[in-house]
Amino acid sequence: MSLAVKEKTQVRLVFLGAAGVGKTALIQRFLQDTFETKHRRTVEELHSKEYEISGVTITIEIMDTSGSYSFPAMRKLCIQNSDAFALVYAIDDTQSLEVIKSLRDEILELKEDKFTPIVVVGNKMDREEGRQVPSEAVLSTVELDWNNRFLEASAKDNKNVVEVFSELLQQANLPSRLSPALRRRRETFPKDSSSRPPMNKTNSCSIS
Repeated sequence: MSLAVKEKTQVRLVFLGAAGVGKTALIQRFLQDTFETKHRRTVEELHSKEYEISGVTITIEIMDTSGSYSFPAMRKLCIQNSDAFALVYAIDDTQSLEVIKSLRDEILELKEDKFTPIVVVGNKMDREEGRQVPSEAVLSTVELDWNNRFLEASAKDNKNVVEVFSELLQQANLPSRLSPALRRRRETFPKDSSSRPPMNKTNSCSIS
């Protein structure tokens, strides 16, 4: 048996937040470089992509969750079986910020680790005229009090989307050589997904 077996690295990222804050939009912008103006309700979708960088096979799974939180057992399983978390709120929705505060508490309780990789994302920065959540206040709370990373982004305008994923993957301790590939995501994550299904909706949070 050959000893030259390629290392396989896998990470699961989970996007959590209230309904309508743009979790799906951020994921679609990253994976497909597209943006849909019409909101559609998400129950649970798992996106998976495998590719090779410097001889290392990298598997990234991205879990897009429902914002209705009608499935607490499903959400609990997702949290327990995942590596890094994006907590998404909308800058024009104060209540959505309150939702991520409770979600963070739930993550820390279930993971039993205060150093769990978490990135707080203020989405919809393209709606500055309707801003309800001051970025300075959130930055202070997230980075000083919580010791987590904070970014504002816009899936619509494609601002800081790659940075959100780069931060998540870096915190999840994927190889540093992954970062340049993220900058070339159009090659790394091609729009043509005919070679494999883009998502699975059944038992996607179960341990394989």
